[in-house]
Amino acid sequence: MSGAAEVMAAVTRRATVRYVALVPNRKGAELALAADMDALTVTVSASPAYNQRNVHMTVDQSVAAVADIAEVVGARALPVDAVVSCAFGSPYEGDIDPGEVHRLGERLREAGASSLTYADTTGMATPRRIRELLDWTGPEVGLHLHDTRGTALVNAYAALQTGVTRFDTATGGIGGSPFAAGAGGNLATEDFVHLLDDLGVQTGVSLEGVLSAAALLGELVAHPLPSRVAAFGPRHRLAAE
Repeated sequence: MSGAAEVMAAVTRRATVRYVALVPNRKGAELALAADMDALTVTVSASPAYNQRNVHMTVDQSVAAVADIAEVVGARALPVDAVVSCAFGSPYEGDIDPGEVHRLGERLREAGASSLTYADTTGMATPRRIRELLDWTGPEVGLHLHDTRGTALVNAYAALQTGVTRFDTATGGIGGSPFAAGAGGNLATEDFVHLLDDLGVQTGVSLEGVLSAAALLGELVAHPLPSRVAAFGPRHRLAAE
């Protein structure tokens, strides 16, 4: 996370944009406050091995770090979203019981997290596994889905049907984890918005705007993006042809 403060100092702020910082500990929270962030997010893995590789802490140490972060931001009342990574399975331990994942989430709430997001960090989730976890947590959570095995969009649809309304996505479907071989990118924003538009779900997100951003992103990274809609266009374009 070296250089994050310099990056934020160079950003031209917009009143309609919410700026969120990923922080691992108290020091990160203090730096984020100094950079005048609007909210914080912190990741704790349901996989002990993954947590150790990702942040060099045990799960218990990460839970304690969430308490430290909540204490730092308490006076400013900044939201702290705790992301439970590997919530649907770990490349190291394999399947993880959804009850255990839920209990970790409850510990994070008790430590001071204002919201919870469950992450399919390495793309191991399926609609069945999404529903099994939501049976424990209820729909008032966020989901962070990866498309390693081509299931991110169907997993999002399954969660949508149970009442989940908060999802992390990435323009172009970029992203991934450096601590799990072969981990794919995030659910593509344009793929999900394209589906939601067809379902009549109002998002306030311009599909054409996201596609323009994806086109620019493709030029910057100089390789094809994983997004299907970025590659083949939305269905209304094909209909117009």
